[in-house]
Amino acid sequence: MNRYWMMVFGAGFIEVAWVSGLKYAATPLEWIGTGLAIIVSFFILIIATNHLPIGTVYAVFTGLGTTGTVIAEIIIFHEPVLPLKLALIAMLLIGVIGLKIVTDRQKKEGDM
Repeated sequence: MNRYWMMVFGAGFIEVAWVSGLKYAATPLEWIGTGLAIIVSFFILIIATNHLPIGTVYAVFTGLGTTGTVIAEIIIFHEPVLPLKLALIAMLLIGVIGLKIVTDRQKKEGDM
């Protein structure tokens, strides 16, 4: 995996923090941290999209952010674990992984 995909994964991880912050931030410092996380996340994402297909990058970014947010809600904020929710998140992850694999294959075939 190249460094730009690693940046997408990092931006997705940061997205989990700022999305959680949008719901749970209560103090000015927490809101500042949420705002900074948004800026950093999108800055990293913009750099990655200069080197990778934007549609795939955005799908992976939002898919990882969604998955991470649901997992954080369950683990950190004690949201109920619903089997259907977990099944749908698994389907989302399968789609995200599939998009990345297809994009990598297309790039390799284009290099030949």
